[in-house]
Amino acid sequence: MAEQRPQEPRKKHQKAAPGTTRRLLSYMRPYRIRLVFVLICIFLSAAAGASSSLFLRTIIDDHILPMVARDSRDFSALFQVVLLMITVYGIGILSVWLYNRLMVVVEQGTLKKIRDELFAHVQTLPVRYFDVHAHGDIMSRFTNDTDTLRMAISQSFPQIIQSSFTTLSALAAMLFLSINLSLFVGLYSIALLLLVRGIVKRSSKYFVRQQIALGEVNAYVEEMINGQKVIKIFNHEDKVEQGFFERTKELFDNASQAIKYGTITMPVVSSMGFLLYVLLGVVGGSFGIMGISNWRFTGSEAMTMGTVISFITLSRGFVNPIGQISLQFNMIVQALAGASRIFEVFDEKPEEDHGSVTLVNACMENGHLAECAGRTHLWAWKEPQDDGTFTYTELCGDIRFYDVNFEYIVGQPVLRDINLYAKPGQKVALVGATGAGKTTITNLLNRFYDLTDGEIRYDGINIEKIKKPDLRRSLGVVLQDVNLFTGTVMDNIRYGRLDATDEECIAAAKRVNADGFIRMLPKGYHTMLEGDGSGLSQGQRQLISIARAALLDPPVMVLDEATSSIDTRTEAIVQEGMDALMQGRTIFVIAHRLSTVQDADVIMVMEQGRIIERGTHEQLIEEGGQYYQLYTGAFELE
Repeated sequence: MAEQRPQEPRKKHQKAAPGTTRRLLSYMRPYRIRLVFVLICIFLSAAAGASSSLFLRTIIDDHILPMVARDSRDFSALFQVVLLMITVYGIGILSVWLYNRLMVVVEQGTLKKIRDELFAHVQTLPVRYFDVHAHGDIMSRFTNDTDTLRMAISQSFPQIIQSSFTTLSALAAMLFLSINLSLFVGLYSIALLLLVRGIVKRSSKYFVRQQIALGEVNAYVEEMINGQKVIKIFNHEDKVEQGFFERTKELFDNASQAIKYGTITMPVVSSMGFLLYVLLGVVGGSFGIMGISNWRFTGSEAMTMGTVISFITLSRGFVNPIGQISLQFNMIVQALAGASRIFEVFDEKPEEDHGSVTLVNACMENGHLAECAGRTHLWAWKEPQDDGTFTYTELCGDIRFYDVNFEYIVGQPVLRDINLYAKPGQKVALVGATGAGKTTITNLLNRFYDLTDGEIRYDGINIEKIKKPDLRRSLGVVLQDVNLFTGTVMDNIRYGRLDATDEECIAAAKRVNADGFIRMLPKGYHTMLEGDGSGLSQGQRQLISIARAALLDPPVMVLDEATSSIDTRTEAIVQEGMDALMQGRTIFVIAHRLSTVQDADVIMVMEQGRIIERGTHEQLIEEGGQYYQLYTGAFELE
């Protein structure tokens, strides 16, 4: 029976979660002074743009037309107005340059804080989270989703604010020039907004779906790249391509719809703007010809050519920003969808740890255990008492399971009534078919998952009382799937204990017989490993992993198929080093090769989450049960 792991929840195409904008703005709070200057600069640039149209009215009505009527050649007054106009434009250009410079700091600083906190939070999440979420989708939140945020913070948010200020400034200038023409533009704008609102409403939902589909594509690509060897071995290239095609088609459908509706916004607004120019020319000219008064806050006057030309120019500054706001709104919807996905990770509960017992270096003082500052190779459990004192229990490696039950999915038990006793220095072997629950036992020992029922005691202490980092520090784990990191061979060995010296790393490699092949590498221990150690054989990668555990020098070791990737000859060499490593330690061995567990103090045969046989190799052979059938080949592990 295969172990039932929790499945990834089905993704739903939803809008950004409520409160996303508020949470995003909270990350920008440290830059509020800069943001105030940004707002001032945006206001100045918008005001400068709107005031230019007022200059046109002054230039035409107060200077050019009177000069033409008088046939004057005196341009001094006109030059003064032009010079003032250039100054205003200069202030506007300087303001745009300054707020863009300020937004670079705000944008990059905000994203750095989000990325740092996101990565730090991911380190606190339980193993269950990574079991149920595709790694590529998690990566997408660090890359694609944060990139959409960058675009929104650096471009969309400032553009919307600037467009809003520009629209308000243009509206104020239009009302100053002509109230009746402003009313006409207002009615026209209502029709324009209703049209744009319909387009944006359609595009926004597709932008959200596009972001989710992009995460699914990234997750699929990451999974397929990791499984390239398996894909090629079984000639599944066509099947994989079909799976990728289906996911990219979903991305294509959503992205094309989002872009289609997003890109038609500006052409629609521009076309409506050009139509407004024509209508304003017709209406304004008609007012002038028919002698209809131009209403202003200062009273009424005749409609002049300068007023109509200035108003037409202002209408562009009023209508175009509406299109810009609509266009940037799509980007903000996409960014908020990305931010919502990021905050989903933040909302995941960190791994809970209610333990109070810690692991400390100990030494003997007057016949009693006491805490020491330096490394003494003697560890003790430090347990606080109700009266404020501490008791110290020597870490011996005595591990006991009492009636342990566990299920990944409610109602589907994986372990049933597990009772297991590992005395200090014993080697305990777990054998059984795949899915019998062997690895689950080690996961529970590391507290990657919490028990459904029962109790595990470590040196007489319930492991739920032990802080998880301290518990895991006392356990050396060598997994079947080796993970090496970008860095030198020395760095990867030192991962077992970061404060270890080079000499200690080399000594650990020698103990597991890894020193020989490491020295044959191009730069020995300083050879750079990349791509999870792709330049090494599977056996060499496993040897480095074993050396890493040896460096930790823990009292308890868990070897989960640790030699399964090593050939028989290499296994014999490694076994010598591991035998030396096992001296005086409690060892849990999970193995398919029965030859590696014959010397175990106790062998436990598991089947469907239960321990069905236990004893030494000789005792189990004598009993003639399932272990005997496995050993003689009458029954094979699946």
